[in-house]
Amino acid sequence: MLRNNVAMSNATAFSHPDRHHIAILARQMTLPIELGIIHQLFGQAKAGASADGEPLYEVVTCALRPGKVRTDADFTIDVEHGPEALAEADTVIVMASYEDYEQQKPELAAPLAEALAGVRSGTRAASICTGAFVLASVGWLDGRRATTHWRYADQFAKLFPQVEMDADVLYTDGGDVLTSAGCAAGIDLCLHMIRSDYGMAVANDVARRTVVPPHREGGQVQYFRLPVPEPTSPSTAAARSWALQRLEEPITLGQMAAQETMSVRNFTRRFREEVGTTPMNWLTQQRIERARELLEESDLAVEQVTERTGLGTAANLRQHFHLALGVSPSTYRATFRNPAAT
Repeated sequence: MLRNNVAMSNATAFSHPDRHHIAILARQMTLPIELGIIHQLFGQAKAGASADGEPLYEVVTCALRPGKVRTDADFTIDVEHGPEALAEADTVIVMASYEDYEQQKPELAAPLAEALAGVRSGTRAASICTGAFVLASVGWLDGRRATTHWRYADQFAKLFPQVEMDADVLYTDGGDVLTSAGCAAGIDLCLHMIRSDYGMAVANDVARRTVVPPHREGGQVQYFRLPVPEPTSPSTAAARSWALQRLEEPITLGQMAAQETMSVRNFTRRFREEVGTTPMNWLTQQRIERARELLEESDLAVEQVTERTGLGTAANLRQHFHLALGVSPSTYRATFRNPAAT
């Protein structure tokens, strides 16, 4: 991204230079749940995936003007830092605001545009829910894939035709720009960023201690196409549980359908409705996740990891890793190896 490097203040918002600095931009009529999600998850990330480890992130909340910020609840929040925090951050996160929901034009008000112009070149930017409107307004999403809450996806697409809107997913990762769907998808996005920064062990530890899934299956498509399945409707949960217990074995679509006593056609349709992808794509994703865990937590050779995940050959494992993560298994292990495994 091309950004201006504007000096906004001599004040320092961050006090721990050895940590990854995150600045959260809170605007009027912000959603407290989103603010809590970000602070809770990044605040729980500790070195060595241990509650006793050193914090890996320093998170501060800022506003366009320090002071009281209204929320969508019956209280305000008192924000100490101004937009200078954006200029000092390694990651900037823009939350939703009800002001976005009424947005009818792509331009931002001058104070917000000026504050975002101060973000340093190379800073990672992320949005939660309709915060994506702000990232798109300053051009950071041009030519990229993005998401937002499915209720506002059509409005977003009309305002920003230069952005590829994907309303089916929980979040998108464009490297230096990330977006998430509704506010609960902010959990998925934050865990994804922690996983990308410090590996699966740290992200899984955060998920366990905050009692949330480390990785949710599918996308938000499962929420707006089939919000609540009928109680009498057949599910695919048993088939998924069955497959997860034998990832190292060859698994066919017919075998998975048989676990639910469904035809392959009906099982595939039902699976896509529930999970948001095909059974075999889901199976590949689970095998890659298992491979990531083994590469981080064990001394197994790549060939052994391949055997235990059912991905066939080492060449096949490398291909899947490059497609899914953009790196080889050996590079991934070198980056995210858990010291406790050695």
